[in-house]
Amino acid sequence: MACNASKAPFMRAIAKRGFASNQCPRPLGQAAEVQTTVLNNKLVVATADASLPITRVSIVLRAGSRNESYENQGASHVLRIATGLSTKDSTAFAINRNIQQIGGTLSSTSDRELVTYTVETTANQIETGLRYLQALVQPAFKPWELTDNVPLIKYQVAAVSPRERAIELVHKAAFRTGLGNSIYTPKHQIGKLSSESLLHYVANTFTPSRCAVVGVGIDQNTLSGFAQNLDLQTGSGKSDSATYYGGDTRKDAAGVVAHVAVAGQGGSLVNQKEALAFAVLQQAVGAGAATKRGNINGSFGKALQGAISDAPASFATLNVSYADAGLFGFVVSADSQHIGKAVDALTRALKSGSVSSNDVNRGKAVLKAVLLESYATDSSLIKQITLQAVHTKQVHSIDALFAAIDAVTQQDVQEAAKKAGSSKLSVGAVGNLANVPYASDLA
Repeated sequence: MACNASKAPFMRAIAKRGFASNQCPRPLGQAAEVQTTVLNNKLVVATADASLPITRVSIVLRAGSRNESYENQGASHVLRIATGLSTKDSTAFAINRNIQQIGGTLSSTSDRELVTYTVETTANQIETGLRYLQALVQPAFKPWELTDNVPLIKYQVAAVSPRERAIELVHKAAFRTGLGNSIYTPKHQIGKLSSESLLHYVANTFTPSRCAVVGVGIDQNTLSGFAQNLDLQTGSGKSDSATYYGGDTRKDAAGVVAHVAVAGQGGSLVNQKEALAFAVLQQAVGAGAATKRGNINGSFGKALQGAISDAPASFATLNVSYADAGLFGFVVSADSQHIGKAVDALTRALKSGSVSSNDVNRGKAVLKAVLLESYATDSSLIKQITLQAVHTKQVHSIDALFAAIDAVTQQDVQEAAKKAGSSKLSVGAVGNLANVPYASDLA
């Protein structure tokens, strides 16, 4: 007997939408070819045109926290918070109401290098979505709206997890300024950034040469026309090159657990071969368990298990590549009695510089699986397009990336491991630090 619920028009509409969603095309990474165009003003446009129910478009700018000075620390965090606030052409009410009316979303993310604005709408409503996405590159920073958002900034700063704070501190120890700047507003800066200082920051970073416009499920010509009409700034937009120093930064906190990040120099995106070698190394030394509650293969996992097999601990391999620098190491959490042994064991594994051929082959296989997953859906593909377009002004196909991974040799991976292990190490630590060794002790 048929369910009476299906007789209701509303429930039938839900059923139809569910059936339609199951009739999806092949994985996007196989179905759509990415096209890339560099406009006359050096702005990059990249699209993956495919028949999709949802269209996603992002404006990505090299305006992350590395571009902040001491006086305007936290500016990129405020940019992330200010998405949806009033712009020069639209009020906050108009932006929120119109985006909600078309069933879309308007969001932003930021890190040490990039600030990204993204709109997601159904394909037939993308024109309205693009109109309000375009408005975001012309923020107004009205003083009363900035004041209203101070509690939200305080909450986000307070909500940073200890492990994430350890990663922030290891960046500070490694680079001091630039890439050492936190992606969160320092407590002494909360509520101190004026509209004038924020507008000055935008004028220097929201420029065509530092921008890329990427889309999934939209025509290349349509997106190129949208990109040409963006009202971007004309500032110099220069960034200081990163300098690696190494050292120690720590923050005591109550409790019995310590969170420690240790890293040496990693690979930069400028050197693609080196960056891929570090990506393979990350999987080879043990980036994560392949099965639920399983052991982590690789030298890092074995080192931690051998050091404190009788105590609970967790670790993750740290590998971040920026435009001109990088970090490679680990983050480990354990109680204060065992954290010293854990850090020593993982540091010895980091400094050994030895990676077997079996580990390299496994690392390549896992890295390929990770890339396939990132190219398989529109929500993850747009992130891949964004990173490649803004940093290299081109987007590689999955086949080209696979060929580049296959070209990485065991010697390349070992050289990457030696670069990280032989450099002056950086340490960022949070928690009960009584038994946490200093960077000088790990030399």
